[in-house]
Amino acid sequence: MDEAKKYTFENPEYRERYWHTSSHIMAQAVKRLWPEVKLAIGPSIAEGWYYDLYAPFAFTPEHMEQIEAEMKKIIKEKLPLERFELPREEALDFMKDEPFKVELINDLPEDEAISFYRQGEFTDLCAGPHVDSTGRIKANAFKLTACNASYWRGDSNRESLQRIYGIGFPKKDELDAYLHRIEEAKKRDHRRLGRELGLYAFRDEAPGMPFYLPKGMVLRNTLLDYWHEMHDKWDYVEISTPQIMKRSLWETSGHWDHYKDNMYTTVIDEEDFAIKPMNCPGTILVYDLEPHSYRDLPMRCAELGKVHRHEMSGALHGMFRVRAFTQDDAHILLAPEQIQDEVVRITKLVDEVYEKFGLPYHIELSTMPEDHIGTKEDWDVATAALADAITSIGKEYIINEGDGAFDLEYTGSDGEKHTPVMIHRVVFGSVERFLGIITEHFGGAFPVWLAPVQVRVMNITDRSAEYAEDVVAKLKAQGVRAEVDLRNEKIGYKIREAQGQKIPYMLVVGDKEVENGTVSVRTRSGGDKGSISLDEFAETITKQIRDRELETV
Repeated sequence: MDEAKKYTFENPEYRERYWHTSSHIMAQAVKRLWPEVKLAIGPSIAEGWYYDLYAPFAFTPEHMEQIEAEMKKIIKEKLPLERFELPREEALDFMKDEPFKVELINDLPEDEAISFYRQGEFTDLCAGPHVDSTGRIKANAFKLTACNASYWRGDSNRESLQRIYGIGFPKKDELDAYLHRIEEAKKRDHRRLGRELGLYAFRDEAPGMPFYLPKGMVLRNTLLDYWHEMHDKWDYVEISTPQIMKRSLWETSGHWDHYKDNMYTTVIDEEDFAIKPMNCPGTILVYDLEPHSYRDLPMRCAELGKVHRHEMSGALHGMFRVRAFTQDDAHILLAPEQIQDEVVRITKLVDEVYEKFGLPYHIELSTMPEDHIGTKEDWDVATAALADAITSIGKEYIINEGDGAFDLEYTGSDGEKHTPVMIHRVVFGSVERFLGIITEHFGGAFPVWLAPVQVRVMNITDRSAEYAEDVVAKLKAQGVRAEVDLRNEKIGYKIREAQGQKIPYMLVVGDKEVENGTVSVRTRSGGDKGSISLDEFAETITKQIRDRELETV
């Protein structure tokens, strides 16, 4: 690497060292201010760092300000970071007042070196790496960004900790740019928009399980109508499989060994059952209901299956990480020689679907797991065919090691039994996650075809109320999702409120519009389109809906 870039964030290793050292500076500041706080772990992460702390009080924004001020003092002291090692017993004695560190030392292999980093009066159990001095950290270019609850070692049965996050850069303008980006992201946060726009919500009574509100159901159903249309167009058959199946099935499929800690179970007639965490075994049972020959292949089975996974409470995150969701996936059973053509078809389907959202995507290729079914030769042939098919159409892919599956059989043209290839592919993936993604992607301002409410009609005076209702009725008759606002409020207030709800079109009607049979058209972006005939407006919006135009208004 160019020497000039060695100590910049263009060097990932230096960036990691910089953030890791920042976490130690933060921990040192906490211990100076509150010596009774116990230290857990403090790594660098993808963006910045965090440190898990056990404190007899809850950290507040005022505490965070105090920590930041103390960190700046430590940075100005330019304390060198010095690495040293201790034998196990000495290390345990050295850390005797830090119970979490003692546990970590006890869990280390007998032959592992136990290393520490010292900076001034502060020493931490750590493998490193770090920069050479606290003075390397820019005092005016870091920020403590959040404090969340966490559990020691991610175990909800263990101690409850507080996790303080931070971010820092070599230059202040880089920090400013980052904080601006975060603020913009908060405006698009699907959890906030979901509440404000009446789409979906969460309750403590059902953690990680979304409640769809009326407008959210309209959005969801519109999305799934598109899903059904596209899968019918591309020759998929839709199936639905049970949500609860015997434990023996999940043991046979291998899911029990890998996912049992994330599966909800129950007992029926003194036999163990599990709520499905994925759709795959159900599709296999459908295929296995009757014998198949090569003439039946490819067999494309698509399912919108409701699945449940027991995610840790600390991992739940709005619609992105839930415990109950609808898995959109398909399992395609086919002969090895059909792979290339089928991958081309899949890619064209995904291209067509994602075009309506303006979203990029990547392809993951799952390879043979250790406890696979089928011969290694079959896996090698299928994996190579998949890779060749993807590259032949100019696409790139990411290897997802050991996540594939083989099963079942069919009768080939030679009259012999063969094992089919099963391609598992998704388009939306988790419907809930996809809804969260597009909510943030569009900032809640969905294209007209997706918007839960596409038009709001508003009267200026009571004299135009009846006409406003007639306009709504005519639009609804043409499949437009329209509603009327007849409240006794100023029209400017009504318009601003509709814009806040991110409704694409607002139609204002007064005496002039009643007399001329027109509507005054405004858009959520603030554009005033003037007065046009209702028929002309209806023709414009129905085309946008029919063509699923991406452009927002």
